Amino acid sequence: MIIEQSEQIIREVSKAFTGKDEIIRKVLMTIYAGGHILLEDCPGVGKTTLALAFSKALGLDYQRVQFTPDTLPSDITGFSMLNRQTNQFEYREGAAACNLLLADEINRTSPKTQSALLEAMEEHRVTVDGLTHRLPDPFICIATQNPLGTTGTQPLPESQMDRFMVRLSIGYPTTEDQVRILKARRYVNPLDEITEIASRENIREVQNYLTSVRIHDDVLHYLIRLCERTRELPAVELGVSPRGVLALTQMTKAHAVLKERNYVLPQDVRAVFNDVCAHRLILRPQARVEGIVPQTLLEAVLDEIAPPQKSGGLGA
Repeated sequence: MIIEQSEQIIREVSKAFTGKDEIIRKVLMTIYAGGHILLEDCPGVGKTTLALAFSKALGLDYQRVQFTPDTLPSDITGFSMLNRQTNQFEYREGAAACNLLLADEINRTSPKTQSALLEAMEEHRVTVDGLTHRLPDPFICIATQNPLGTTGTQPLPESQMDRFMVRLSIGYPTTEDQVRILKARRYVNPLDEITEIASRENIREVQNYLTSVRIHDDVLHYLIRLCERTRELPAVELGVSPRGVLALTQMTKAHAVLKERNYVLPQDVRAVFNDVCAHRLILRPQARVEGIVPQTLLEAVLDEIAPPQKSGGLGA
């Protein structure tokens, strides 16, 4: 049932987001794993369209915040307003009070406003005037950011980058895909053609199912060793954190489920390792000057550390 539902979701999202089924699959895996997604790419490649398409296909309550230098933390968390009739302060919900929050161009706003998302992303709640308010379940943040160096951007703090389960780059579509995009938009908006396939209850069911997916101790030690190795690299100032290890574990389970397995194999770890870990590496200044990128370092780590022979699957 999960596989059939997932394939239907991918087909619906691809109506509006053409030619990038692998990106769609990775976003869906992250949602199943209960994580948040950071989409980093140049403007105009469909980051916002992807988030809108998922909100429609999954039947999720959706909010969008366009981050600008004057966006306030209260726009995200909500605020207290005095009710003159009762002479009491009443809480007014912010944009985070939804199932799927699109934080558009998150790196164009101030660090103070960016930090308003930290509690929401980690604990699924917001605190306003000393009072804590739970967010709807599930709560998923899909954030987009423009490449650093483009006008008006500033880097996200490491603590916030670490809260995104994956960072994905969409890239430009091929010539054939661009032709399909233009033809699809000739008469209608493809977003209007997307049918609701799942619901928030379905998402919670899959998230709960992931707790039953088995990971053999050898595979668990393998993924931990991969993450530990990133902390030992000379070019790296900060490697993958324990939160990153947890994120990698969840993503491997989601990958296994979409491969129709209830157990994790080493290839599941290798398939998501780069997406989960690249944005968590903080390189030393000299490494950046030399043009070293995290993806290259992670590929070297995968080549260096051999996967285990046992996996916990059939016959293991």
